[in-house]
Amino acid sequence: MTVVGLQTDIAWEDRQANFASIGSLLAGSKIDAGSLLVFPELSTAGFTMNTAAVTEARGGESEEFFSGLARKHHSHVIAGIASQNENPALGANEAVCFGPHGGEVARYRKRNPFPLAQEANHYPAGDKAVVFEINGWKVAPLICYDLRFPEPFREATALGAELFVVIANWPVARVDHWITLLRARAIENLAYVVGVNRAGSDPHLSYPGASLIVGPKGEVLAQAGDEPCVLHADLDREALLQWRRDFPALACLNPKS
Repeated sequence: MTVVGLQTDIAWEDRQANFASIGSLLAGSKIDAGSLLVFPELSTAGFTMNTAAVTEARGGESEEFFSGLARKHHSHVIAGIASQNENPALGANEAVCFGPHGGEVARYRKRNPFPLAQEANHYPAGDKAVVFEINGWKVAPLICYDLRFPEPFREATALGAELFVVIANWPVARVDHWITLLRARAIENLAYVVGVNRAGSDPHLSYPGASLIVGPKGEVLAQAGDEPCVLHADLDREALLQWRRDFPALACLNPKS
C-alpha cells in the first residue's frame, strides 16, 4: 500500500483557506488509486481552543471536503477534524477516515489531551482504541500527545494493529522527541508508523514539519523537511508479518495457555 502524507501549513481558524491550500498541494502530486492519504491534527482549524469558532457537526464542511478527496482519488483519507462534542459547548479532537466511495470508515477521538494548553477543557478525551481495516491492513489512528504514551499503542497492537497513523500539531521545540518516539513506537510494536505533522506557525507556536514514515524495525522510509510537502512511501505487509514471525516480541500479547 502507498501512504501519502500531506504536511500542510494550517491557516488559523480558516476552514476555506485550508481547503484551498490542500487543493493546491494535491494539484502538483500524483496520487495512485488505492493509496492512503493522511492529513495533520485539526487540519482545517489549527490547534485552537476556540471551539465555538471551529467545531463542526457530523457531515460538516470538513467532512464533506475530505470525503470528496477520497472519492476523487479512489483512496482512503485520514484527517484531523474539530468535531462537535456530545455537549455542543465543547469540541472533539478526532481523526476521521473516509473510504474510496466517500463514506466514513472509522472515527477516533484523542485520548490524551495536551495539558499545557488545557486541551481537556475544550476537547474532552476519548476512551478507546480504534482499529479498522484498509486494503487488508489493520490500522490504528492516534493524535499528537498520544505519541508520548506507549499504552494506547500496545492496546491497539493487541487488537491487531499493523499500521499506526499519528497526526499532529507538534511544536518545533520538541521535534527530537517527535522523531524519537515515532521510531520507538514502530520498534516496540513491530509495526509501520506514519507520523504527519503540520508546518508553519500559528499565533502561539512554530511547527517543524518533520513528518516521518517508519518501518517495523525503526528504519526511516521517508522524512519531510519544514515546508509544506507531500510525502510518499510504499508499505510491505508481508515483510512486516515476516518480521513478526522472525522476531516474536509480541508473543506476550497472546500467551499460549
